[in-house]
Amino acid sequence: PSVLDSFALLSGQLNTLNKVLKHEKTPLLRNQVIIPLVLSPDRDEEIMRQTEGRVPVFSHEVVPDHLRTKPDPEVEEQEKQLITDAARISPDAAQKQIQSLNKMCSNLLEKISKEERESESGGLRQNKQTFNPADTNALVAAVAFGKGLSNRRPPGSGASVQSGQPGAGAIIAGASGIQQVPMTGAPAQQQPMLAGVQMASAGQPGKK
Repeated sequence: PSVLDSFALLSGQLNTLNKVLKHEKTPLLRNQVIIPLVLSPDRDEEIMRQTEGRVPVFSHEVVPDHLRTKPDPEVEEQEKQLITDAARISPDAAQKQIQSLNKMCSNLLEKISKEERESESGGLRQNKQTFNPADTNALVAAVAFGKGLSNRRPPGSGASVQSGQPGAGAIIAGASGIQQVPMTGAPAQQQPMLAGVQMASAGQPGKK
């Protein structure tokens, strides 16, 4: 009964309001100007609740936008021009233009999606690791400190030459240190050994 009573009360008030608005002496509301009586730059929780968080304050900056009932004059003129131009087009031409526009939009969407897929795949390729950090560290340690290198002479480096001329020699650098190995031969045929690699001389190919 209480719900029915409340519904009957609301219905009666709405009917009364409609009668007042439809009366010939009642001015049109579209011709009336709403003037805000209170403007404040402070946050208003009541306005926040009524607008579901869209309008935090009711200040002089937001009032012209929120109380506007018509678009800007420039926008209104452009809208009228568009309506006039649209009325001049026949239905067949309009349908063709709609199909052409839909086709252009579909092609554009396909290009955008393709670019997105290519950019995503390119990003995955860039993020993919293309080297082994352990191998890189081993190479750096071998080049900088000789770690893991053997101090043995390569085959063929100890070829027999004429003896009797001391003073000639070559330096073999290994991982454990520097070792000087005396070799006999002419000064022009001296072959220095650096880091276990024999440099090529005239008449004898180098070996690695």
